[in-house]
Amino acid sequence: MKTLTAFLITVLGFSMMATPTLSQVTSKADRQVAITIDDLPAGMADRMPAADITAMTAKLLGTLRDQKIPVVGFVNEKKLYKPGEVDERIKALQMWLDYGFELGNHTFTHASLNQVGLKAWEDDVIQGESVTRMLLGQRKMKLRYFRHPYLDTGRDLLTRRQAEAFLVERGYRIAPITLDGWDWMFAGLYEDAKQRNDTALQQQIFKEYLAHHDAAIAYSEQLSVKVAGYEPKQILLLHASNLEADHIGELLDLLRKRGYRFITLEDALSDQAYSLPDTYVGEEGSGWIEHWAITQGKIPQGAPAFPQWVIDRTKALHLSTGTVTAPTDPY
Repeated sequence: MKTLTAFLITVLGFSMMATPTLSQVTSKADRQVAITIDDLPAGMADRMPAADITAMTAKLLGTLRDQKIPVVGFVNEKKLYKPGEVDERIKALQMWLDYGFELGNHTFTHASLNQVGLKAWEDDVIQGESVTRMLLGQRKMKLRYFRHPYLDTGRDLLTRRQAEAFLVERGYRIAPITLDGWDWMFAGLYEDAKQRNDTALQQQIFKEYLAHHDAAIAYSEQLSVKVAGYEPKQILLLHASNLEADHIGELLDLLRKRGYRFITLEDALSDQAYSLPDTYVGEEGSGWIEHWAITQGKIPQGAPAFPQWVIDRTKALHLSTGTVTAPTDPY
C-alpha cells in the first residue's frame, strides 16, 4: 500500500505549468467524458457508520440522477463487512443500481497488483465479485468493468499481460482513467472539517478542489493532444465521499463550462485512443494518457502542483491522529 509519505514526495516533485483556467478556456465543440467513482460504498467506510454512508450515497446519487449523468461505481466489498452493519451497507450499495447506475469491481481489499503479486491479486479480484455480481444479477446485468487499485497494472510487462488475460477470461474490461484531480486528498480534510462543523474550512477546501480539477483537466487535455493527436473521450476518476456528495454539482458545471457532455463508460471506451500501444509498467500507477506518452518514449511534464497547504494540513493531521483522514488510498 502506498504511504502518505510516498504520495507527498510524488506530489512535491510535480512542476507547475501555465495551464488555461476555467475563465481562460474556450469550449470545444464536442468534448466528452465518462464519470467513474471508486471505493464504494465509501472511501472512508472504516470511519463512517452505515447511516452516514447511506446519507452520503443518497445525496451523491440524487444529484447524478437528477442531472442524468451516467456513472459506474467501483466496489471494495471488504468495506461491506462491519459487524452489525452488513445489511445496511449492502443496501447503500444497492442504491447505486436502484438509482440507475452500474457497478464494477475494484477488488475485495483494494490490493495492489504491484505489492501482493499476481496470485494473491487474482484471489482478491474473485473475492470482490460475490455481492456485486449478485446485486447486478438480480437486475439481469453483468459485472463487466474492473478498476485497478492504485492504478497499479504491474511492475513488469509479463505480469501486466497475465493480469489482463485473467480479467478478460473472467469477462472484465479494464476501466482506464484520463482525468484525475486527486479528489481523495481533499476529501480527507473536508471530512475532518465537516465533523468539526468548520464551514469556513469546508468552503476553502471545496474552492481549492475545484480550482485544482480545472488545472488538472486542462493539463490532461493538452497532454492528450500531444500524445494521441486529439482529445479522446475522457474518463474521470472520483471517489465516494462527502466532498463529492456535497459538491459534485459544481464539478459537473465546471466540466460543462469546459465544453464537456457526459457519456457512458462503454461509449468512452469505444474511442480509438484506448487501443493505442500501451506497454507502461512501473512501481507507481498513473493515468492512461501518461501510459501512452511513456510508451511513445515521451516524458510527461508540466502537471499542476498539488496545493501545498492541503499537503501540509494532511501531514499534520496524520501526525496528530496517527491515521490518514483521507480515503484509504489515492486510487
